[in-house]
Amino acid sequence: MAVQLETEKLANFINGEWVEGSVFSSVVNPATGEAIVQVPLSSERNVDEAVAAAKKAQKEWALVPAPQRAEVLYRVGYLLKERKERLSQFLTQENGKVIEEARGEVQEGIDMAFYMAGEGRRLFGQTTPAELKDKFAMSQRAPVGVVGIITPWNFPIAIATWKSFPAIVAGNAVVWKPATETPIMAYELAKIFEEAGLPKGVINVVYGSGRTAGNAMVEHPDIRVISFTGSNDVGRNIAAACGRQLKKVSLEMGGKNAVIVMDDADLDLAVEGILWSAFGTSGQRCTACSRVIVHEKVKGALEEHLRSAMEKLTIGNGLDESIRVGPIINQAGLEKIKSYIEIGKNEGAKLLEGGYELTGAGLKKGNYFSPTLFTDVNSEMRIAQEEIFGPVVSLIPVKSFEEAIEVNNSVEYGLSSSIYTNDINRVFKAQRDLDTGIVYVNAGTTGAEIHLPFGGTKGTGNGHRDSGIQALDVFTEWKAVYVDYSGKLQRAQIDVE
Repeated sequence: MAVQLETEKLANFINGEWVEGSVFSSVVNPATGEAIVQVPLSSERNVDEAVAAAKKAQKEWALVPAPQRAEVLYRVGYLLKERKERLSQFLTQENGKVIEEARGEVQEGIDMAFYMAGEGRRLFGQTTPAELKDKFAMSQRAPVGVVGIITPWNFPIAIATWKSFPAIVAGNAVVWKPATETPIMAYELAKIFEEAGLPKGVINVVYGSGRTAGNAMVEHPDIRVISFTGSNDVGRNIAAACGRQLKKVSLEMGGKNAVIVMDDADLDLAVEGILWSAFGTSGQRCTACSRVIVHEKVKGALEEHLRSAMEKLTIGNGLDESIRVGPIINQAGLEKIKSYIEIGKNEGAKLLEGGYELTGAGLKKGNYFSPTLFTDVNSEMRIAQEEIFGPVVSLIPVKSFEEAIEVNNSVEYGLSSSIYTNDINRVFKAQRDLDTGIVYVNAGTTGAEIHLPFGGTKGTGNGHRDSGIQALDVFTEWKAVYVDYSGKLQRAQIDVE
């Protein structure tokens, strides 16, 4: 039996207090169509209140020694670990992903808490020889101030921890707008922060639409960083708005990720990787495999293996331990996927498997779509270029390794790529030449680990990274410090003999 929330209506978390809303929207379980809870649709005033609380709290929080700030994250990590199953159940109910994936996502949050807590005793700067006598030179990280994070529905706790934990350990305060489709993770995490002893105002949760609450955050003069994960269209608008304000912005957006299968690949292993990457989370992740670039010599064999494996996939409510593919997040997502099926057909791609909405027994009230496989896809087709965000894979045949690399790099995105080969020379050439922020060898396009940077090239982002120590660069400014103990005026460059 699924766990139950203790409330029918969520509340904003501002300055350590639960602030009730006045206008609400229903959160719907995509597997069943049932309303789970009501989420407030906050106003610009709510954002202003959260920012004011964060601004005040940050001044004191920044003065707390970083190792002590880290102690709060350690406590957060232990509480996440203690409540892992409860959180996973909630995540599956509001997001739809299968329970084993939900557990994996919560584990990312646990790992991130302990990893970033460790940075409380590092946050390293540099010391360097000064060019003048009796002078000391160093650099150090300084918090930016108030950070705004805007997170998506497909990873409602993992991505939030990638952003909030480094921001907090670095001495910032956070205003967080989660997706309205998946607010329960934000509610539960806010309670954990509160229980872990994070001072009031250091974390503030404001629910609401991107158009109202999100835009208010982007335009607020006291928020000095916006960290956003979501669509390219919204990301571009955020970048433009932040640019006008000279506000720091970190964007992690779309992907059109490919698995390359060479003629010497282990096909059984490749099929396992493709299945997990393409149909895990029902294809609703920015690192999902939506293209398979396959050498023409093994194309037929790979198609046969894939079709056989796809027919065995179990589809349904993710709370059932036997299910491997869950629902699509909402009706709009379903309609987008269906439109791309027609686009693919009209472009001349051959539909081998799936391509239709599922409405059979036990699925009628949810949003389900069949795992889909196109073949004989040209790399210039829209289904091979545009992000579909669903369980749809396009097989693109190539004649050589060089052509495979070229096809992989031909899209506007650059998040994740994968190659299956047993040729060590190809392995090293691929990791050099694949134009993506993440490269996998003999594994699918998903499975990033939290201690390495997460993000991509080209249209995937703007050069910043979530996760890893590189995330600290988003939430800190570098400060150069010079201490002159010569007792006289020394002029750098001028007084050097």
